[in-house]
Amino acid sequence: MSSHERDGEPIRVALLGCGTVGTEVVRLLTDQAADLTARVGAPVELTGIAVRRPNKHREVPAELLTTDAEALVASADVDVVVEVIGGIEPARTLLLAALRAGKSVVTANKALLAEHSGELFEAADASGADLYFEAAVAGAIPLLRPLRESLAGDRITRVMGIVNGTTNFILSGMDSTGAGYGETLEEATRLGYAEADPTADVDGFDAASKAAILASLAFHSRVTAADVHREGIASVSAADIAAAKALGRTVKLLAICERVSTDGAEGISVRVHPAMIPSSHPLAGVHGAFNAVFVEADAAGEMMFYGQGAGGAPTASAVLGDLVAVARNRVHQGRGPRESAYAALPVRPMGQTPTRYHISLDVADRAGVLSQVAAVFAEHDVSIAAVRQEGRVDDASLVIVTHAATDAALRSTVDKIGGLPVVREVVSVMRVEGEET
Repeated sequence: MSSHERDGEPIRVALLGCGTVGTEVVRLLTDQAADLTARVGAPVELTGIAVRRPNKHREVPAELLTTDAEALVASADVDVVVEVIGGIEPARTLLLAALRAGKSVVTANKALLAEHSGELFEAADASGADLYFEAAVAGAIPLLRPLRESLAGDRITRVMGIVNGTTNFILSGMDSTGAGYGETLEEATRLGYAEADPTADVDGFDAASKAAILASLAFHSRVTAADVHREGIASVSAADIAAAKALGRTVKLLAICERVSTDGAEGISVRVHPAMIPSSHPLAGVHGAFNAVFVEADAAGEMMFYGQGAGGAPTASAVLGDLVAVARNRVHQGRGPRESAYAALPVRPMGQTPTRYHISLDVADRAGVLSQVAAVFAEHDVSIAAVRQEGRVDDASLVIVTHAATDAALRSTVDKIGGLPVVREVVSVMRVEGEET
C-alpha cells in the first residue's frame, strides 16, 4: 500500500470498456465526484478508458481514451481497474495482469467469473488485491455482498431466482397475452428487451453463468458454468402457460442452487430451467424485465432481493458501489472478503436431483388408460400428486403432477409412458417448484 493513498491522494481508476454500462460509470464518476470523495476519504480519479474505437466516444474527453488496454492496466498511475467489456478474452488476461500487479479489480463480467473465478481469486490473494463483482449478477440488486458478507455467519440452504430479464419479459408477456413464444420474442426484440441474437438469454447461458456465481458464494464451493444443468425457454408453449394457470401457477425461468443429500452425503444441485411455481410464491409476481432472487437460510429464514437486473444505469450503480468499497480499502489499508471455497461440496448430476414434474399427455379416450399410466409411475417409484383428465372425441388430455422424485426416475417414467400404445403423444413436460399442494 503506497503512502499517497493513506495521505488522501486520489485513487486512480482505469476503465476497460465504454459501452452502455461504461458510459454510465463515467457519468456517475463525474456527476458524483464530490460525494464519492467524501464517502471514500480521497478523490476517485478516472485516469484512462480503454476502447476499440475512440471516435465512437465523443462524449468522453479524448485525452482519457486509449486503444492500448494492456498499457493502461500496466500503468503505474492506476490503482483500480474497472472492467465492463464482457467475454472471456481479453478480459481474463487483463484482469489477471491487474491483480498480479496488486491493483484492485471491479468487474461486471459474469461469463468470466463463471469460468475463471478461482484463477482470479488466487491472483488477488497472492498480491493482496481486492476482487469485487456485485454487478455480475442481477444488475443493481445488492445480492452478492449479502451472500459474501451479511450471511457469512449463516448456513444457506437454497437460492432460487429470476436472474435474466429477457426471458422473464418473454414469459411474462406469454402469460398476460396468451401469445406463443415466437411472437413474444419478436415483440421483446422490437422493444429492445431482447438482443438481435438472443441465444445467450433464451437458451439459458446467461442465467447459468449467474447460477454458478451464486452457488459458489452460497455454498463456499467452486462451481463453474459447466457444472450447471441448463435448459432454455424456446420449448415453452402457450399451452404450457395455460396449463400452469389452470393449476394456479405461472412459468418462470429459474436459477436454482440448493443443498441436496444423496445417501447421507451432502452436495449441491445447480440448475437453470423453466418451471411452474405457485401464483402465491414471491417470485410469481416478478414481471417484465425485473430480476428477483429468493434466499433461504437456517437462521435468517426466507429473504427476497428484487430490482432492475440489467441496463446501463442500474448496472453502473452496482459497479460504483464496488468501486467505493475497494477505494476505501486502499485508503484505509483494508481488504475485502477473499474467496471462500473451503466446503468444496460436489455438484450432483441433474439425475440425482429431487424434482417434480407436470406432464401433459394426449391419450386414447377409453377405459383403463389411467391405470396403465399409473402402473408406469409405480414401477419407477414415482408418486402422483394430482391428475386431471379431459375427454374429447376419440382422444383425451391427461395431466399429471408428481410428488418429488429424482429427475432420472421422472425422466425414465416419461420415456416409458411415451411408448405406451394408449398414449398418442407426450405433449409437454415441465418441472414444478414451490410448495406441494
